[in-house]
Amino acid sequence: MASVNPFNLSDSEEEAERRPNETVDTERSPSDGAPGPPPGNPFSPPADAEPPTLLLSSNRTSPSGEGISVSVAATSAMAGSAETRVSVDVIAAQLLRDQYVLTALEFHTELLEAGRELPRLRDYFSNPGNFERQSGTPPAKDQVLGPGGPLNRAGSISTLDSLDFARYSDDGNRESDERVAVLEFELRKAKETIQALRANLTQAAESEVPSQERKNFKSSPEIQEPIRPLEKRALNFLVNEYLLKNEYKLSSITFSDENDDQDFELWDDVGLNIPKPPDLLQLYRNCGTPLPSPRDTVDVSVGVDFGDLPGNCIAQEPPKKPDLSQQQQTEVVQELEYQISLLNNEKQSLAEQMKKLQSEIQTLKRTVSSPPPATLDLGSQNTPNPCSSSATNASSTDPLSVPPTDNGQYLDIRGVSEPETVLDLPSTQNTTHAHPQSHNKLKSRPPVQFDQPNRKLSPAFLQALLSFCRMCSDSRLGAEVSRIADSEESVMLMLGRCLPHIVPNVLLAKREELIPLILCTACLHPEPKERDQLLHILFNLIKRPDDEQRQMILTGCVAFARHVGPTRVEAELLPQCWEQINHKYPERRLLVAESCGALAPYLPKEIRSSLVLSMLQQMLAEDKADMVREAVVKSLGIIMGYIDDPDKYSQGFELMLLSLGDPSERVVSAVHQVFIPAFAAWTTELGTLQTALIPSLLARIEKLLTQGEHGLDEHKLHVFLSALQSLIPPLFAVVLQNAPFTSRAKLHGDIPAIEVTRFPRPASPLQDVATIIGSREMLSALLLLYDHQLEHEGTTGWDSLLWVVNQLLPQLIEIVGRINVTSSTCVHEFSRFFWRLCRTFGKIFTNAKVKPQFQEILRLSEENVDVSAGNDILTKATVPIYATGVLTCYNQEEDRKLLVGFLEDVMTTLSLSHAPLDSLKASFVELGANPVYHELLLTVLWYGVVHTSALVRCTAARMFELVLRGMSEALVDRRAAPALITLCSGPEFSVRISTIPAFGTIMETVTQKELLERVKMQLASFLEDPQYQDQHSLHMEIIRTFGRVGPNAEPRFRDEFVLPHLHKLALANNSQAVESKRIDIATQLFEAYSALSCCFISEEVMVNHFLPGLRCLRADMEQLSPEHEVILSSMIKECEIKVENRGMADAQGSMSIASSLVGEDAKTKFLSKMGQLTTSGAMLANVFQRKK
Repeated sequence: MASVNPFNLSDSEEEAERRPNETVDTERSPSDGAPGPPPGNPFSPPADAEPPTLLLSSNRTSPSGEGISVSVAATSAMAGSAETRVSVDVIAAQLLRDQYVLTALEFHTELLEAGRELPRLRDYFSNPGNFERQSGTPPAKDQVLGPGGPLNRAGSISTLDSLDFARYSDDGNRESDERVAVLEFELRKAKETIQALRANLTQAAESEVPSQERKNFKSSPEIQEPIRPLEKRALNFLVNEYLLKNEYKLSSITFSDENDDQDFELWDDVGLNIPKPPDLLQLYRNCGTPLPSPRDTVDVSVGVDFGDLPGNCIAQEPPKKPDLSQQQQTEVVQELEYQISLLNNEKQSLAEQMKKLQSEIQTLKRTVSSPPPATLDLGSQNTPNPCSSSATNASSTDPLSVPPTDNGQYLDIRGVSEPETVLDLPSTQNTTHAHPQSHNKLKSRPPVQFDQPNRKLSPAFLQALLSFCRMCSDSRLGAEVSRIADSEESVMLMLGRCLPHIVPNVLLAKREELIPLILCTACLHPEPKERDQLLHILFNLIKRPDDEQRQMILTGCVAFARHVGPTRVEAELLPQCWEQINHKYPERRLLVAESCGALAPYLPKEIRSSLVLSMLQQMLAEDKADMVREAVVKSLGIIMGYIDDPDKYSQGFELMLLSLGDPSERVVSAVHQVFIPAFAAWTTELGTLQTALIPSLLARIEKLLTQGEHGLDEHKLHVFLSALQSLIPPLFAVVLQNAPFTSRAKLHGDIPAIEVTRFPRPASPLQDVATIIGSREMLSALLLLYDHQLEHEGTTGWDSLLWVVNQLLPQLIEIVGRINVTSSTCVHEFSRFFWRLCRTFGKIFTNAKVKPQFQEILRLSEENVDVSAGNDILTKATVPIYATGVLTCYNQEEDRKLLVGFLEDVMTTLSLSHAPLDSLKASFVELGANPVYHELLLTVLWYGVVHTSALVRCTAARMFELVLRGMSEALVDRRAAPALITLCSGPEFSVRISTIPAFGTIMETVTQKELLERVKMQLASFLEDPQYQDQHSLHMEIIRTFGRVGPNAEPRFRDEFVLPHLHKLALANNSQAVESKRIDIATQLFEAYSALSCCFISEEVMVNHFLPGLRCLRADMEQLSPEHEVILSSMIKECEIKVENRGMADAQGSMSIASSLVGEDAKTKFLSKMGQLTTSGAMLANVFQRKK
């Protein structure tokens, strides 16, 4: 049975609160009797019972009277023998046993002040377990608690400044319900304490295994004795301690979670008064020779002065009660056992220190070169032990045998911090066999011979002479220099000691040169703590590593991982990453993000899909640096390439959406290049690409369109549609790999090369269909069979392709019909998506499967644009997406003819049906952005120019305005301008008016003088020809065009043509009789002048045309719109001031009218003020006032 320390238990504070106020009369004789134990304490034996075998602390085993009797007996014994001196330790033990805790504390303080710290008191007061609150049954008021009772609680001291009659005092009576709650809590805690004590005290019962069972266990080795609860808790504590010491942090955390009923921070939680055994390593090393039990043996080197023991004092006076003397004898035995255990621990530490010193002596001997045999014999005869032998050799050998100065002769063995492998020497018995190979090599190495001079110097003289060589071996570096490594392990140990001192002294720009050295040492070093320190140095090697330095560190980490395996990668490398996940430098966090991806192939799969994935997810959501999130996305893609847990699919999908919504373009680009291809490859293996991933994105797009009837979130639409676009190559790969002909694909024979333009250019190698399939040869063979199957055999039994034809395409076409045709962004996104889809699946698939589905919907007839009947498909986005996304996939002659015919039919149908032209405009804008289609569009427009219907010609004239932007001047001069002039020569005024915006666009974008003169002449004919004087719509269109192109046109054209004609139109409008026409013209003139006011205008033009035109316009607004008149008056006043001050500003050139405002962007401020026309005139009068 293990030894029990009777002084290790303490009173609880809750018992102290329940102790009655009565004090124990310490002078009462033991013969007077002592009160019995509290009735509620099941662990207190009766007074006349024999002492139990297993002793607990006095507060649980003896009533108060007994405790006082012991102290009185000790006092009387000491009085009887005045010459006997009681030791300090015995006094401390008695105080703690009698629970005079405050006295013991004061005694401990006095000893500390005197410089005589007592281990017993230090251990007692440093252990918080001795003062924890434990529940128990409160004693009655008439009961007197003994020394085992709890500590008294001092009442609060009331002073005049602390009185507060509005609150309860600390010593006042509490409410009854509060008291009941406290008592219930104490009762519950008492029950828990009783259960815990019962579980721990079962050690006594467990140790009493029946003899018959012991015989059964010994006679039948295969029958293993069941583990006891106490043994299980002790082993759990030792295993957790071993895991923590050896850096298995994650395993320790898991182990602690699985044993949540045990506190691994405190050994006292294992059991009451259980001495802590050595750690697992010591138990393993001593498994062959079991440690002696402190209860069974006493070391012969330990002597105990019997006079210092309490038993000596007690023995001088016969005890008054047999049970009292028996208890005292038991305490004496326990005191002896306590001292024996302390001395045994000291003995063990001294033995280890002796072994270490002997090892260092052998190391020192090994560093000294072997002297001649005669000298060795002499030394061995003169020295009786190894220690004196090494000292005698230095002085009694021949002078010729003195070793050279670099052999470590002056090495101070106190600097040796780690045991070295020693050689087999005849004079020593401490030999190590840890490295037999290197040991044999060193053993077989011949002794080094040096030339010996023929001199007769004394060894002392020679040693004194050599002392002038100025060697330094008394420092750390000197010790390392003078000690030569003789094995691989010693080299690693030396590097582990030296590298932490080398790294800080290397230039930052050259520290990457240390990476191989650090990694090799970290791989091969035997000590886990040293390896952890080296890897910490590796990750902190450079303060802010650049790209090349990070690549070097990552290469080293991968090499380390390949060498040590997944377990050490998890235990040693991952904690380094976790520590720097929130580092203040983004370069460090970038290194962490890149490390997670680089180490993914070498980690355990459980860690890959849990810890590493969570780390990256946290960095993606919280890191503020774009480059870090970009690296996180790439590492997530690598993780997706190695993950094999189907339950992580939903997490991967959410990560994809989260990263696609990132505000940084480089992060989104990394998603399309790395993450989505890797995630799609995983879903392909799971079989969920067509059943889950793509349908989920389509459902989100449909939901977005449903919610965005009043305002579509174009950014989210772009996110989802771009993800779908990146899934097209994996989808086509699935179609090829699950085709009926896949098994017939053969690589041998003549396989034609794939055309360069067969597939769209992939965003990354991971989106290349050849990379997904495996090789270009295999892809080429599959493409031949794919085209043949589509052209001759059809899609019967081809489920993956039938899903694309029957489910994906109809859903996409239905979605396309719901988007806003006026949103150029949405039209462009869907157009690019269908273009990539058709180009990836091939021309045969496009002609046979895609075009028929669009043509079935886009039936070109006037009934198909009847908005009232709901047949308005030609006015929706389906037209531009089909024209620009499907019909432009292939650029052969028949494809171009099909596109031209479709656009001509749409233009004709919409014009004759008087339908909105938004779908046709979207088609022209999307196609006009590519110069390749300019000729084709002009061909379509020429068809409209020569059409017999004026409606079609008007539509063609409107479309010219859209295609002229970005068109080459040569093409404009050769084809566009003649077509517009042809339209102007027609009889219909509506057609002529429709050409005015196109002429304005030419004036805005073209610089060729001849062409500009022709356009100016045509516009002048509209303004000066008498037949157009009453054409109100023509004047409106011209003023609108002037306001649009005036600020961007050439200044000469603006000053000589635009402003004079605006002046004429404003003057003519003053005499307009029809009020509606007059206000329409005035409104358009106001907008035109507002736009032109932000331009640079010469003084002459301003005086002759701009100011007169403004005054004419003000005359109209005085009658038609007073609010506009206020703004016009301010504009006129500002212009007049500028004209007056023009002489002083000549050096600065012509100035803008709006530059006189408050230094802000004039146009922006002016237009913002115009939006406030509904406010009062008094407020508008201050629009153009200077800021004071």
